[in-house]
Amino acid sequence: MKIKLKPTKKQFDAYEALKTKDEVFFGGGAGGGKSWWLCESRLVNCYLYPEYKSFIGREELKRLMQSTYVTWQKVCSFHKIPSNDWKLNGQYNYIEFKNGSRIDLIDLKLNPSDPLYERYGSLEYTDGAIEEAGEVNALSKDVLGSRIGRHKNKEYNIRPTLSITGNPKKNWTYKEYYKPHRDGTLPDNIAFIQSLYSDNPFTAESYKKQLSQIKDKSTKQRLMFGNWEYDDSDTSLVKYDDILDMFTNPVKESNDKYLIADIARYGGDKIVKGKWKGLHCYNINWKEKQGLDTTTAEIKTELVNDNIPRSKCMVDEDGVGGGVKDNISGIKGFVNNSTPLEVQGEKQNYQNLKTQCAYELARNIKLHTIKISVEDEQVKEWIIEELELLRSKDADKDGKLKIIPKEEMKELIGRSPDFLDMLIMRMWYELKPHITTNQFTATKKQFV
Repeated sequence: MKIKLKPTKKQFDAYEALKTKDEVFFGGGAGGGKSWWLCESRLVNCYLYPEYKSFIGREELKRLMQSTYVTWQKVCSFHKIPSNDWKLNGQYNYIEFKNGSRIDLIDLKLNPSDPLYERYGSLEYTDGAIEEAGEVNALSKDVLGSRIGRHKNKEYNIRPTLSITGNPKKNWTYKEYYKPHRDGTLPDNIAFIQSLYSDNPFTAESYKKQLSQIKDKSTKQRLMFGNWEYDDSDTSLVKYDDILDMFTNPVKESNDKYLIADIARYGGDKIVKGKWKGLHCYNINWKEKQGLDTTTAEIKTELVNDNIPRSKCMVDEDGVGGGVKDNISGIKGFVNNSTPLEVQGEKQNYQNLKTQCAYELARNIKLHTIKISVEDEQVKEWIIEELELLRSKDADKDGKLKIIPKEEMKELIGRSPDFLDMLIMRMWYELKPHITTNQFTATKKQFV
């Protein structure tokens, strides 16, 4: 079967990149022909190389079947592929050709029981593809990237390429592809090709009409104009690049140590604890579905082991966090809706204490005075995503300074911003005069 390609200019560039690059990121806007290219490039190889084996992965198999697989069928129809040349195995989710070529359709959703994607650790592929990479965890790309180049590559002299599509999103795709492309630091073995609806003459008019009707400003900027910097708006209190710098800032550690905890109960939000040396958050841990007694005991132990005075331990006092504060004498309680702290005897124009501390956090992020050390890439992604929610509310109205409320944040990211809450609470100690450690007798007996 000979397939005659009729690519758009950007699709042609993406095909050319596959000849020399290890990774090709193609996309950056809706309607640019990225899914067509991803499916068509697999189809071509299935015929060129009998027993070729590839994969197409997406965050959810259901959406892969409802979207990418539908595009696959359209591609086959366009090229008049005989219906008996291939078949879908719906039980094990793969496409198989008569010549032995195969494409696995795989679910890349992060599974709590398989946080390292070990379910893909023994697979072998010629090459592979990830659809809508902005939806998936970065680790899935790394694991699957290690599984290509292991099947028929030497026999056919095929490059072990990873094809990736996606729309603008401030996550690992921004850090690994767009930002290096923008800054001219993209590694030689990687290609970034941005394609917008206007680059696809086959669907430009229909997509233009659809995208023009999007009301949400940031969504329209992302999907219609391919704007990766869409969150750096008038309401954002911090820039994305400044957030990324928090993980590498050369901050000098202080002898003052703190423990900040955002508390939850069984089945509620995350329990997030951060340990600090000055403005260096050197340890972050989190748990779910844990009782207050256990959380209280853990905090007491950590205060002793890390030699942190109780006066420099703070928990949120709203809701169940108040129970922890009551059970550990001497620690501080943070009441989100309480009156802002006065500065030099003057009242401050913030909606509440949490807003005041949020603005102080934003100020320190801009000044690059905060450092966060975290090894867990998932936690890092959560922190970045939550820090992007530091946005002003009703900025065009007179009155007190506000940030978007927690419930709105939950709607935007689908979970509670508990890491952000922990970082915000730490700023209380920057606004309040510090209590020097020599005022305390640092004995374990005091802290137990």
